[in-house]
Amino acid sequence: MVNGVGWAGPDPAPVWLDISREFTERLVHQQHIRDAAGMPGATETQFLKPVLATFAMALPYAMRDEEADRGAIAELSISGDSGGTWRAVKVHQEWAFTDVDDAPAVASLIIDQDTAWRLFTKAITPAAARTCSIISGYKRTTDRMLSMVTILA
Repeated sequence: MVNGVGWAGPDPAPVWLDISREFTERLVHQQHIRDAAGMPGATETQFLKPVLATFAMALPYAMRDEEADRGAIAELSISGDSGGTWRAVKVHQEWAFTDVDDAPAVASLIIDQDTAWRLFTKAITPAAARTCSIISGYKRTTDRMLSMVTILA
């Protein structure tokens, strides 16, 4: 365990998450340089998939202040070859990841992989991401997902 990864929560983080965070920072800086130079991004699955999976680790923490009934599920889906689906469930006073995939979500955000990395690193605004996302369920809950930040800002 190492010191907490701020955007994933205050508790000590496993070493793999700290190393993944370092990798995401390097890839995001590379993406910014490529954007500035007018070059295509490093979007190969071998690079982008672990970055997006690491960013998704912020979901329960991003939901921390969201009022919901116990058992409520928020679902984040990132489309594309590097994407995936992550679900957080309200348990007691906090949110936690769940593998339950047969219960309906009270809120769902589907976002493409290019928009996702840009949104979660503040390269685009939640309003901009909203225009190219599929959103359903409680607006307040999806707003929290759209406001998820996965870098120290």
